[in-house]
Amino acid sequence: MKKLLFLNLACLVLLFACKKDDSIIDNEPQTPVTQTLSGSISENMTLKADVRYLLKGQVYVKNNATLTIPAGVTIEAEKIDGAAEKSALIVSKGAKLVVNGTADLPVVFTSAAASKAPGDWIGIIVLGKAPTNLSGAHIMGLAASTDTEFGGDVPDDNSGSIQYARIEYTGGLNAEMEEEWELDKASGFSLMGVGSATKVEHVMVSNSRDDGFQFVGGNVNAKYLLAYNDGDDDFDFDRGYTGKLQFLVAYRTGNSSTVIRGNGMESLNDKGASEAQPYTRPVISNMTILGPAGISTDLTNQSQGIYIRRNTRFVIRNSVIAGYTNGGLMMCPKTKPLLVNNLGSQFKFNIVNADVPERAFTYDDGPTGIVIVPDPVVARYATESTNIEKEAVNRNAIVDPITELKFQNIAPSVPNLTPMAGSAALTGSDFADNEYAAFFTNVTFRGAIGTENWTIGKWTNWR
Repeated sequence: MKKLLFLNLACLVLLFACKKDDSIIDNEPQTPVTQTLSGSISENMTLKADVRYLLKGQVYVKNNATLTIPAGVTIEAEKIDGAAEKSALIVSKGAKLVVNGTADLPVVFTSAAASKAPGDWIGIIVLGKAPTNLSGAHIMGLAASTDTEFGGDVPDDNSGSIQYARIEYTGGLNAEMEEEWELDKASGFSLMGVGSATKVEHVMVSNSRDDGFQFVGGNVNAKYLLAYNDGDDDFDFDRGYTGKLQFLVAYRTGNSSTVIRGNGMESLNDKGASEAQPYTRPVISNMTILGPAGISTDLTNQSQGIYIRRNTRFVIRNSVIAGYTNGGLMMCPKTKPLLVNNLGSQFKFNIVNADVPERAFTYDDGPTGIVIVPDPVVARYATESTNIEKEAVNRNAIVDPITELKFQNIAPSVPNLTPMAGSAALTGSDFADNEYAAFFTNVTFRGAIGTENWTIGKWTNWR
């Protein structure tokens, strides 16, 4: 009997001891498994939400493979000093990238460095088969190969679906203060020859050393794009891009320290301002570009809200461009006639501001691109005019000072660009044009944000 009692007590002690140990184990933090992505992905691959991924060097998705990334995954790019070896995720022609992030669980691409900095890696580059105006096109800044070529004759090409993604600390191919007019290298989120069947929505690029978003040829459409504190252009268009874009935000807290002209938006047809077709011609509605208002009145700083150059066409409506010293919209000798003579370009129903009001519309008057002067011709064409027809059609407004925009908060710490009561941005939009008959959401407000602020939430990071 004593032996049986002793045995029962021993079992109870052992049982409670096991439960205590199990409790300790369950409470210990679990270190996520790390998996390295390197070389080529030549077969369909789906990443796992509970794995930490390290992007090592230039990783190519190729051979018509699809890389699928579920919500909540973070991919950290290894920092490599040599520009030619820097890390990048490159989706070759025929392959697909599917990013299934959500507002609460975005997919994050960032630097693996302990102290993250702009230029730690190159970025994400998606290559498609849609038309460009350049034959034999390859990724700018990387060695030419079949894996880096883009463009073709498939306008409805499908390179995948990218939703709720954040891309940080890119632009590693670009040296500081380089001559960007010679070769604008790939950076940030680059869509090259990407077709209209590709879906792009809710993507943020922040702290790139160079451009934020690059649209190089192709005709991919996109909505809800956010560029924050990028070193060069927030939105860059060239080589025959002809897509449609709505709800764009470009925001920076200071003048660029890496290039002499970091614009909210820049567009060109090609380096030589040629007649190569298709002409670069983005069609945009509801864009908010906000520069570092009042930080510098130094006219040697050449940053613009929008710079349209080198024979490009453009269509911009229902947008707000503000906070840049040198101007809201600048034209050049090749692009000004296209606007004022209605030869494929439009600028209508927009709100424009500049630190110096008479520079809301400017002109690149120098052969080297360094003499920027106020442009009363475009200003008259865009706003008040003795030509009643043009005045009635264009309906742009110059606002001064910037506080008259009546945004809730334009300060650098978590800006809130929602217009308050009485803001001119809450009304005045117009979509009555064939250019806006498809794809665009018809809203009453101007700028990227109405009464609901889509830029605030777990998927964005304003730092």
